[in-house]
Amino acid sequence: MSDADVVVIGSGIGGLVAGALLAYHGKRTIVCESHGVAGGAAHGFVRQGFRFDTGPSFYCGLGDSESLNPLCQVLRILGERVEAIAYDPLGHYHFPDRTLPIYGQSDRYQEALAQITPQGAKELQAFQKPLLDLYKALSQIPTIALRSDWQLLPILATRYLPALWQLLPHLGIINGSAGQILRSTVQDPWVKRLIDLECFLLSGLKAEGTVAPEVAFMLGERDRSVVDYPLGGSEAIINALVRGLTRFGGQLRLGAHVEKILIEQGRVAGVRLRGQETLTAPLVISNATLWDTYTELLSPEDLPSSYRQKQLSTPAVESFMHLHLGIRAEGLEGLTGHHVVVHGEYRDITTPGNTCMISIPSVWDKSLAPEGHHCIHAYTLEPFAGWSRDRHYAERKSVKSQPLYRALERVIPDIRERIVLELVGTPLTHSRYLRRHQGTYGPAISPGQGTWPSCSTPIPGLYRVGDTTLPGIGVPAVAASGILCANTLISPQAILDVLDQYSALRCIGGQ
Repeated sequence: MSDADVVVIGSGIGGLVAGALLAYHGKRTIVCESHGVAGGAAHGFVRQGFRFDTGPSFYCGLGDSESLNPLCQVLRILGERVEAIAYDPLGHYHFPDRTLPIYGQSDRYQEALAQITPQGAKELQAFQKPLLDLYKALSQIPTIALRSDWQLLPILATRYLPALWQLLPHLGIINGSAGQILRSTVQDPWVKRLIDLECFLLSGLKAEGTVAPEVAFMLGERDRSVVDYPLGGSEAIINALVRGLTRFGGQLRLGAHVEKILIEQGRVAGVRLRGQETLTAPLVISNATLWDTYTELLSPEDLPSSYRQKQLSTPAVESFMHLHLGIRAEGLEGLTGHHVVVHGEYRDITTPGNTCMISIPSVWDKSLAPEGHHCIHAYTLEPFAGWSRDRHYAERKSVKSQPLYRALERVIPDIRERIVLELVGTPLTHSRYLRRHQGTYGPAISPGQGTWPSCSTPIPGLYRVGDTTLPGIGVPAVAASGILCANTLISPQAILDVLDQYSALRCIGGQ
């Protein structure tokens, strides 16, 4: 008898969603996490009383019982919830010439933009309309209903045939980029830059490289749901998923570093952990990146050569520089929590160091920092190439962190005098603690230039989840990848039963 029905490698959101759902469906599930804490890129850590997020800082719909966020759908099924605090505006974008508040609701967003460029506000509305219409059509089919094989068809035909008809008028943009819509609706250069920035923050690529449904979901959820932050930070989301996993009999093993996926007679047989322990299972799900899965966890001969070569040639978004700061908060009573600073007007927003993201979550959740203080996470793109822990490492860290400090000075001019704790992270840090290939943000797959891999692989019994699988980068997307994978491994009837439960829970939540 095998040790488990399913072994999941990695406890990121994608891995935990897949593992928890399979445990819910009665599968003996073990999630193996190399680190001492769960969460992958969404884990939290504490230093000197400051609680920091490592990765995601923007969330939507956590406190909304009607939210279509795939993560929220999973939490409802598992009987879990995350306490969250709503806020508006969702952030401020600081360009070299001015600052713009960004609101979730599309009409308020357009009103704010009209203060800068009235014509641009009309063009933004024209850009948003087809995307919001697409979101409305897509929202008729909950992610919790989807799977990655042909057995999706009877589910859609049984439950969602009218919704499929509603999608027909949108087929022209479903497989296209946001850039296609941008080109046909926007002439104002200020608005073009704004939309490129929104897409870059979402996918790591500008509008031409970002798929339209991803932007549609972002705009739609912001417009109809609520922008909020989980009390306790991203760790609170991970804890809720772990509770769901263990409630239904699943196991989380921390400090369990998987060295190899075991293949016997051409199919999965389990995994080997550091220390030579093996866990046998007929199904293995890798939450590692495709590059780490296919180079570190598998041997070259385990995969067809052409398939392996094609997968490993997938382009990747750069890694990051990080600042985690603890600062004194006196005099900052009007501070808001999210900021994006673009330094150079004539430099591409994707240039490393030019666009800096800032999150100050203690604005909403004061428990994240000691009394009278704030915690800050600031980050910007930075290539992995050229970094090494040599005698120049500390000096280079200091130099490369300066764009982040200059960005923070746009928000808090005397930031350097307020610092009581400073942690500087590099692409090496990002790679080491998040166990990501060269610390990458994820694949750079542009529409029409490649397809996102599904959860399936050529090896029977081996599946993948996370941001290097369909539907891509971001918390809702990686949660969706976990749903797609788990649903592919259960019967269509089991999915229909979940949909009945999900509908009942939505009715209760909406009363």
